[in-house]
Amino acid sequence: MTFFTDERAVYSQVKIPAHLCGWSNLVHGGVLSTILDEIMSWTAIYLLRRITVTQSMQIEFLKPVTMDSELSACGRLVSTSGKHDVKTEGEILTGSGSLCASATADFKAFSPAVARRLGIADEESLEWFARALEIT
Repeated sequence: MTFFTDERAVYSQVKIPAHLCGWSNLVHGGVLSTILDEIMSWTAIYLLRRITVTQSMQIEFLKPVTMDSELSACGRLVSTSGKHDVKTEGEILTGSGSLCASATADFKAFSPAVARRLGIADEESLEWFARALEIT
């Protein structure tokens, strides 16, 4: 996935290939869950400039999605509390704007230094993180 932002939300355009489908030509719910996890995670990563790990996710599948559909994913911050708790929301929409799936998630967020200390990310990952977000 490639991500972009307007500094309030994070977005991505996705097209699901046939090999990721479940029944017939329907996209497997696990694939949609992964897209939602990624968009919500990158929302917290980008907007908070912190490394995140998913704690929990609640998903609603609202409409079947067929393979090769042009989809849009959007993630937004809902709240932060304490030093590490982040709540986000995400949506997957068809090219015509119909809502297919939505989710909320709780993440734990850490500074790169804390992520290093806890062993959440190795040095190569932390260097990539700094380059990706243009932070030190």
